[in-house]
Amino acid sequence: MGNVIILGSQWGDEGKGKIVDLFSDRFDIVARYQGGHNAGHTVFIGEKKFVLKLIPSGILRPGKKAVIGNGLVIDPVALVSEIESLESAGVEVTANLSISNRAHVLFPAHRMLEKMSEGRPGRVSLGTTSRGIGPCYEDKIARRGIRMADLLDTAFFRAQFDSVMEEKVAIARTFGIYQEMDLGRIREEYEALAERIRPMVCDTAMLLNHAIRDGKSVLFEGAQGTMLDVDHGTYPFVTSSSAGAGGACTGTGVAPTRIQGVIGVSKAYITRVGAGPFPTEALDGAGEQIRKRGNEFGAVTGRPRRCGWFDVPLLRYTAAINGFDSIVVTKLDVLDEFDRIPVCVGYRLGSEQLAEMPATVREIEKLEPIYECVPGWSTSTFGISSYDDLPAKAKEYLAFLEERTGVEIGCISTGPERTQTIVKAGSRLEKLIG
Repeated sequence: MGNVIILGSQWGDEGKGKIVDLFSDRFDIVARYQGGHNAGHTVFIGEKKFVLKLIPSGILRPGKKAVIGNGLVIDPVALVSEIESLESAGVEVTANLSISNRAHVLFPAHRMLEKMSEGRPGRVSLGTTSRGIGPCYEDKIARRGIRMADLLDTAFFRAQFDSVMEEKVAIARTFGIYQEMDLGRIREEYEALAERIRPMVCDTAMLLNHAIRDGKSVLFEGAQGTMLDVDHGTYPFVTSSSAGAGGACTGTGVAPTRIQGVIGVSKAYITRVGAGPFPTEALDGAGEQIRKRGNEFGAVTGRPRRCGWFDVPLLRYTAAINGFDSIVVTKLDVLDEFDRIPVCVGYRLGSEQLAEMPATVREIEKLEPIYECVPGWSTSTFGISSYDDLPAKAKEYLAFLEERTGVEIGCISTGPERTQTIVKAGSRLEKLIG
């Protein structure tokens, strides 16, 4: 078995947490490669619900190793809270988690700056979670960030922290933000947190490469989704990192030649959180029906998700960007009550018909979806774990999506638990996950 990337093919929230958890049993290591604690993965195991924000879903599998790669930005307060929450639930974390010494550290000042930026008069709000993720990535790219290795070097950290944070407070004051920040207390708090996580911090790029050299397999876990990728998404309504498959290499230090496959995760419909264009958004009762049936509220923020119909051109675009070998379709059961299901198969922009996603938000906002309606199945698919047991019209819907997108559907999820999943026999996906 090789090394495989699993990532979102839409705007995030596709159900990647469950799928990573499900497949991680077949891999030795699960490594997350980008994002911060603004992205949550929800996993149900029996009656237990786990919401993971920084730690890869594979940590829930006893004995599996989990890696937080260099491509993440880490709030140590959030990380330690998550570790303690999992360990109180009986999950062994400290012995099985490795954290990159090259990942960047997020501080309270980053949250202050993000709130300042989002609330500035005249600014187009991006609908961020205001958790400081963007400003932390800004520091990384501007080469003034503080990394985990710096945090563990106490003498260096003290001097660097004071210099960087005093500058941020000064910047905030120029914009009329006079939020009190006890920098000395914050520095001491972070030094204590550093000691808590010190045993887990290492050169994870070398850890992963040595493991692969020794024949171990790695499952690379993406956060958010491809349409939130800072380069390839609906810019500027995107996240601040590379959420696409390419981010797995830059975010972990593993070369592309060491990766054998890419699996996308897509809902049977589509959702989006926050601001930004959404061509197939259902603004009528159908959108609300999807939201209620799918429990479409953010795992981390609780924000209601915008809901709409499956977008074929969008999936074709993300398949090209990522090179999907196969996709997982989740939440098929949410569509059980619909008599007819619209599917976007193309776009109109003015008098022109488009088959691909335009580059600018200005164009995307003007798109008119071209829909074809597919018959619904009007019977429950919830919990079905065999492809043969799916209603005939549900199979036809999946076949329609497969034919129009040109990508194999190798797996279908029919509920939140591990057992409520179908892996199609003989699919490329089945071969990738062994």
